[in-house]
Amino acid sequence: MMALPRDYWQGVRDGMPFILVIVPFGAVFGVVATEAGLNLAQVMGFTVLVIAGAAQFVAVQMMVDNAPVLIVLAASLAVNLRMAMYSASLAPHLGRISWWKRGMVSYFMVDQAYAASILKYENTPEMRAGQKLAYYMGIVTPICPLWYLSTWAGAVLGTAVPAGLPIDFAVPITFLALIIPMLRTAAHVVAALVSIIGVLVFAFVPFNLGLLIAALLAMMAGAEVERRMTAKRAA
Repeated sequence: MMALPRDYWQGVRDGMPFILVIVPFGAVFGVVATEAGLNLAQVMGFTVLVIAGAAQFVAVQMMVDNAPVLIVLAASLAVNLRMAMYSASLAPHLGRISWWKRGMVSYFMVDQAYAASILKYENTPEMRAGQKLAYYMGIVTPICPLWYLSTWAGAVLGTAVPAGLPIDFAVPITFLALIIPMLRTAAHVVAALVSIIGVLVFAFVPFNLGLLIAALLAMMAGAEVERRMTAKRAA
């Protein structure tokens, strides 16, 4: 049996801390989805096929609010648009690997894996594409199986969780832990601020469509700041 490369095990080690938030995050989704009326097969299908916690929460909440199917799909797509940006960011590093390996990376693309891997790639530019892939897959090894398992546990055992137990702390902590280290440029900071303000200002819009508006405004603001900064450097 061929031994797994050192970069893979480094990825596993770097991915282990995310377990502290992935497990309660998945359990919360299992509980919420079950309480929303989904059966175990539907909950697990959601988690295995979509594998995107934020979009799953948005979709379930909008389904509870009886939002039209097209609105649910549009909102979920808007939440997951960040994955397109992740893909564009990773393309220079992983674009040369075979198509089926790129497909595997696409399926396992989660916020934690992207955040850890892109920092690793930028800090160690001498890594080859194969080493980068091994590192990426190492990160998702402790994350994704536990995401499935914790969701299953939340769906099965959700009724046994005491009502006052604040397990939902994992949701905001997860995104704070991911977002804060990524606010490295003025464009990132502006986009984050605009998204926060937009969500608050458009909170009155029905079916949570304020989220879509805020996301679009944030992307436009971030892109404009980046354009001006690029023009200023070129001047």
